[in-house]
Amino acid sequence: MGQVLIRNIDDETVAAYKEAAAAHGRSLEAELRDLLLRFRPLVGARREQAEQRLAAIRAMTRPVRQTPGEDVVRAARDGDRGA
Repeated sequence: MGQVLIRNIDDETVAAYKEAAAAHGRSLEAELRDLLLRFRPLVGARREQAEQRLAAIRAMTRPVRQTPGEDVVRAARDGDRGA
C-alpha cells in the first residue's frame, strides 16, 4: 500500500478533521483514509461504469418538454402568469 505525506495543512482544517474523527470513534488517520476512499475521483473503468449506469437511468425516463427560459422571462415581464 502507498503512503502520502501532506504538508502545510492549516490548523483549522486539521482540528475539524480531528473533531470529525472523534465523533466517528476513530483516529485522524482512519478518518482521512475513509474520506480519501469515499471521494476518490472516478477514472478509467469506474468512470465508464458510472457513465453507463447513468445512461441506463436516463433511458428509463421519458423526455419532458421544457419551457425555454426566455419564454418564462417574457411571460413574467408581460404579466402573463400562466393562469
